[in-house]
Amino acid sequence: QDEYKPDKDLSEVDLKNAIRVHHALATKASDYSKKSNVLKLKTADWRVFLFQAPSKEEMLSWILRINLVAAIFSAPAFPAAICSMKKFCRPLLPSSMTKLCQEEQLRSHENKMKQIADELADHKLSPVEKSLKSKEAEEYRLKEHYLIFE
Repeated sequence: QDEYKPDKDLSEVDLKNAIRVHHALATKASDYSKKSNVLKLKTADWRVFLFQAPSKEEMLSWILRINLVAAIFSAPAFPAAICSMKKFCRPLLPSSMTKLCQEEQLRSHENKMKQIADELADHKLSPVEKSLKSKEAEEYRLKEHYLIFE
């Protein structure tokens, strides 16, 4: 809501509060009904930001552009940490820009999409009882939430 001043230098607070779009996803905020033309930006650290555009067309344009930039700049994830426990660990998402060219980046995204879809299908084949409050049930829900988001 602050007024933008192009000649003003960015302060340390401005840089600290910047939103990183690496591995972020912009979508229409269909679950938000107070205002129209609102998009939701979910970042890699799972923070959620809402932005209101002046029109539906502009909102869709923002979503497309944000997702394009996020895809171009998002380096492939590092493998998850390895430990002796069978607990689910999310992979580490680098905040550095990718070194791949756009064609390689597209192939990387397509391969990751197929891998995640296969992993989600396998995951759903062995569900745990939803009523359980055990560690296994919580692990199952965490992994499913991650796979669906990815």
